[in-house]
Order: sequence, then C-alpha cells, then structure tokens
Amino acid sequence: MDAVQLESVNPVRVRYLIVVSTLGNKQESILLGMDFPNSDSDLCTIGLVMPIWSDTQVYLDGDGGFSVTTAEDKRIFKPVSMQTMWSVLQVLHGCCERAVKAAVIPGNGLEWAQHYHQHVESDRFCLNEWEAMDDLESVRRDSEGQSSEDRMSKERLIKEHLRDIMMTEDLDSLTSKMVHAALQTRIGFDMRPYKEYIDNEILVTMAQMDKPSKIFDYLYLGSEWNAANIEELQRNNVGYILNVTREIDNFFPESFTYMNIRVYDVEATDLLSHWTDTFNFINTARKSGQAVLVHCKMGVSRSASTVIAYTMKHYRWPLDVALAYVKERRSIIKPNEGFMKQLQTYSGILNIFETEILNIISSKSKYFQKVRKYFS
Repeated sequence: MDAVQLESVNPVRVRYLIVVSTLGNKQESILLGMDFPNSDSDLCTIGLVMPIWSDTQVYLDGDGGFSVTTAEDKRIFKPVSMQTMWSVLQVLHGCCERAVKAAVIPGNGLEWAQHYHQHVESDRFCLNEWEAMDDLESVRRDSEGQSSEDRMSKERLIKEHLRDIMMTEDLDSLTSKMVHAALQTRIGFDMRPYKEYIDNEILVTMAQMDKPSKIFDYLYLGSEWNAANIEELQRNNVGYILNVTREIDNFFPESFTYMNIRVYDVEATDLLSHWTDTFNFINTARKSGQAVLVHCKMGVSRSASTVIAYTMKHYRWPLDVALAYVKERRSIIKPNEGFMKQLQTYSGILNIFETEILNIISSKSKYFQKVRKYFS
C-alpha cells in the first residue's frame, strides 16, 4: 500500500490517495481517496474508490498534478509536492502494467473491491472534490479578475448575459438582432466574431428556459437551465440534485446535496447499473421532506430514463405505464434506443424480483396455515 497527500480546497481537511493491492495478487489494485476532518484526526472516511483496469492510463496534467483515466472514468489528483507525485506515479505505472498483463477487466477481477465501494461514507463536500473534473462543458461562474481576452472566457461571459437578457425580456417580441445589440451594450466588445456562437446559444437557451416538470410532489425533471437557476430551485423546495451528465458541473455544491452519474447521452452508455443508487438517492430526498431535481442537458433522455426507472420500481408500474405517466408531465422526453432497451431489461428484473418475493410470502403463508391448523 502506498499513500500520497493531495491538495484540498478546504484548508482544514486533509486528503490522501492510497494505492491498494491484494497481498496474494499484485495484478489487482484500486485507488482509495481518504478524507480526514483535520491534520490531527485519526478518523477518516472513504470518498473515492477507483479500480485500476487494463485500460487505465496515467497522464501528467501540466499543472502540478496528474490524471487517472479509464474508459468509464477520469479523475484529477494534485499531490502536495513534486517528490510525492513522482513516487506515486512510479507505483501507478507499475499497477497499470500488471493490470494489462493480467487482463484485469470489469467482470474478471477486483471482486474484493466491492467491500470498499460499500463503505464510501465521506460527506458530500468531500465527494464533490473527489468528483471534480477539468473538461466539463458547463461550469460554475468564473471568479472575478480572470482574463476576458481569451475566447472561451468571452463566450462564458456572453452566455451569462444572454441568459439574463432572455429571462428579463418579452420573448414574443425579442429578436436575435435585439439580443446582439443588448449584448454589445452590456459587455462592450465586438460581438461580430461571436455571431454564430450567440445564435446557437439563443436556441439552446430557448429550449432550456422551460420550467422543470413536476413528476411528483418531491421530484422534478429538468434541464441544465433548471439546475443553474437557484431562485427556481429554492421556490420548488429542492434540496437534492441528481446530475445525470458527463459534461455539466454542479453549480451550487455548497447549497444542495448532489449525486453525479457521469455519463453521455449515447446508446452504448450503461445507465441500468446506476439505477439502484439513483433510486436510493431520490428516496432519501423524498423522506427528508425536500424535493429532488433530476436533470441532464435538456431533460429529455438520460434524466428522463432515470426518472422512469425510479417510477417503475417505487410504484411497481410496468414500463408502458411509467413512460406514459412521465411523458404526460414532460412531453419532450425521449430516451434514446439504448436506454429504452435498458428500461425493458430493468422491467424484467423488477418483475422477477417481485415474483420471487410473492412466492416467498406465499410459501410462508401456507406454512403458517399448516402450523395453525396443527395447534387448533
């Protein structure tokens, strides 16, 4: 086992990355992220479990840290010193080489790691830091003082003001030309190089400005726009946010309890394996007396599929009933074909499980009837 201390956003908390391998099988390794409340504490919790598969790769990020990447996941780590980084990189490269030689792939190794997965108990602030990524398309607002000369910074500034304009103006009379003129007045630099970007953002914003759809009293289904609108979230008593995207940041990690399912909206994406965790997260919100917003980019495919899956399990509805119910409350939903197949599979799993439970109850009922008859 090797350990390296990492930088932390919180000046008090202490974070360590630990490389764990089995004693009898050095080909199998995992990364554990450990959180300590302070430097004097001997108590810690697990905030990250990352298996090292045969496709795992390690890269320097050019900013004093390194990334560990698999086909399904990517995490950024910044050790507190160059010396510790050098040491852990040697260990990680060795782990990756052994995993390749042993063909350690999902379903063929690391069963013992489930013990650690079941004991991820760090609080949400720590989890947010372990889940941080550097390649998100939609992120929290930049801090003041950052250069506005860079094109990406200007685009983010345009996007911020464009949304504010569209929220405060009458959309029935607002034209694209008026938006361009308002942006020019507000921001002050030439908008012509950004004409195509602005027109695309107008269309995206129009689609995203719809209110979140109320599926149940405690569950809303919506878009990136809804996840970024704190006033709306507060009005709807939202305390939990389920972010079913790979590309969108958690906008208010200090104000809400988040869960992230970091996936893209493609047919090959495995959503089904996450539905037990998302079910539990939504139920936690329901029991807390607060609402949960489930969102993806547009509230159409990824998040809609997750809500349908929840509805099927919680209310014991068949797929067609759950799909029709959610679609009635959010007409634009359209899970991609891959997600629809997974929902069908999930429906079968739930039916088998319910049948087994009923059989167990029935068999016990017959047993008790026989016992009662014997003693009567």
